[in-house]
Amino acid sequence: MSIKFGFYLFPQLTQLDFAGPFEVFSHVPGGEVHLVAKTLEPVAADTGLKLTPTTTFEDCPQLDVLCVPGGPYVDYLFDDQPTLEFLRRQAAGARYVTSVCTGSLILGAAGLLKGYKATTHWTSVDMLADFGAIPCTDRVVIDRDRATGGGVTAGIDFALTLTAELVGERVAKMIQLATEYNPAPPFESGHPSVAEEEIVGAVSMLMSERLERRRAQAAKHRELA
Repeated sequence: MSIKFGFYLFPQLTQLDFAGPFEVFSHVPGGEVHLVAKTLEPVAADTGLKLTPTTTFEDCPQLDVLCVPGGPYVDYLFDDQPTLEFLRRQAAGARYVTSVCTGSLILGAAGLLKGYKATTHWTSVDMLADFGAIPCTDRVVIDRDRATGGGVTAGIDFALTLTAELVGERVAKMIQLATEYNPAPPFESGHPSVAEEEIVGAVSMLMSERLERRRAQAAKHRELA
């Protein structure tokens, strides 16, 4: 029995949001991975890396697992009707509707997280409430048929957790070992709960402009949530 995974690719996505889960899901027995975009033209990630879609919105088969990565400019998609309609259409028949990082905000804009617990990048967790979601700070959150991962690197944790739900813990552990996912970060600085205050402030300042823009766009959806 095949499991159809599908990643939505859009301009300026963060490629590691996609690449980590893609690597994991590609090893799932019976897994069939689709890269979905509006057209088949290469999609440039926020670092310039070009990704090649394998199918379009119109031709995409019904997915078992719909996954939306994040990126620095996700707010530009909050009112992008072709995107939102595609996500709603696929969500209606998907076994799991999922995201990594700020991809959860796109799901929220499509109305797919109302009443669900969800997580996202630490800078944007509070914005989930604007879309009717229940914000959580866990690295991976599964609430019924919704699964969301935290920022960027959490995508691997998310994918392994979901793999265990789909095909069992043993297979997930085998994939973890095969990919030698054995994190040993050089610094205790991967989350504001453990990072130095000065580092948190510096990163927040660097991201302040995009966060202000994103927060303003999310707030527009508050009355609709």
